[in-house]
Amino acid sequence: MNDFAWLYDWPQYIPDLLPGLWVAIAMTCVSCLFGYVLGFFLALLVEAPSKLVSYSALVVVELGRGIPILVLLFLFYQGLPQLGVLLAPYPAAVAALTFSAAGYSSEMIRAGLGAVPKGQSEAANSLSMSVVDTYRFIVIPQAARISIPPLVNLTIIIFQATSLATVITVPEIMQQAGIIGSATFEYMSVYTAAAVLYLCITIPGAALSGYLEERMGTPKQRSKKQAIKALLPAAGKLRTAEERQLTN
Repeated sequence: MNDFAWLYDWPQYIPDLLPGLWVAIAMTCVSCLFGYVLGFFLALLVEAPSKLVSYSALVVVELGRGIPILVLLFLFYQGLPQLGVLLAPYPAAVAALTFSAAGYSSEMIRAGLGAVPKGQSEAANSLSMSVVDTYRFIVIPQAARISIPPLVNLTIIIFQATSLATVITVPEIMQQAGIIGSATFEYMSVYTAAAVLYLCITIPGAALSGYLEERMGTPKQRSKKQAIKALLPAAGKLRTAEERQLTN
């Protein structure tokens, strides 16, 4: 038996794992959609004037950030039935991922909102703009430029975390890989194919995050980069002049 056969055998398992990939992508999209919306409202509530509201929202945020996703999966799938709430594997996994995404995204969004100068909100208030219009037209567009790149990174992490849903029998990539591996005993080939599928999503996602961070950086960051780019030609000319002087 060739111990290195898996190096060229793994592509044959890709078609069998594709249904699990679509399940993982769907879970990621749904979880992040609801999680980021919930995270946005949590970010606003944490900054609420009422200490009761602020501390209550902060508790939810810290629970979402502090409890591992694997534990959340078991809590939603096996714990809630004891309270009379019965969830199927897929909704339980989505609920767990949504709760975790909300906790982490809340802090990212809150950092973006906090980075917007307060003077702009005060100027909008002096123009008799409502709070809703101030957030809609002034605060949120600027905060989005700061928050979107880290949220893209968080989306990649949530996609990777869908692999944990195999413990509650959600038919995602790892669940499918386990079934195929048990039937063929070609575990190295099967899990290599699974790894390739994850990389096909995470590598372009990381590249997108870097691109967005480059394009959507804060004005201060962009001005520094533009200044550096402007200095490079001058530095090159100075170096050329020094080399000429040395040769002469």
